[in-house]
Amino acid sequence: MKETSPGGLDEVRSDFIEKIGLIAQNDGLPRIAGRIFALLLFDGETVSFGEIAERLQVSRGSVSSATRLLEDRGLLKRVGKPGQRQDFFRLADNPYRNMLDNIVTGLDRARDEIGDTLQQLPQDCPEIRRRVQDYARFYEVMGRAIDQSIKTLE
Repeated sequence: MKETSPGGLDEVRSDFIEKIGLIAQNDGLPRIAGRIFALLLFDGETVSFGEIAERLQVSRGSVSSATRLLEDRGLLKRVGKPGQRQDFFRLADNPYRNMLDNIVTGLDRARDEIGDTLQQLPQDCPEIRRRVQDYARFYEVMGRAIDQSIKTLE
């Protein structure tokens, strides 16, 4: 690993935050949600709502909707501090497991939707049924693989 000067660390941090924002965007999340997650991950501290907006140079509205989304997905935790009126945020205790749990939930939902279609298909359409069953099985296998990954992380 190459060494970085203190000024270089700021650049690495900034690049990391932007990369994670793009990764989140590719996963269908708002870019700002990924940037907030990366900020909390890289800095490793509890940060106020206002500090997030200031550090990332984004609107408080963007921070509000993104933190709500990340909190709903179990990736960050909202905390209070005595004597403070604003909210503070930190990474959730096990955000990676929560990420995988969210993926499994989506896979299960997709498999169930495909299963509903299978129920509606007439028995005299074996080729269609086979293709749709294969598709449902794909989601089932993916769910099992991710369940195994969850166990590996524990």
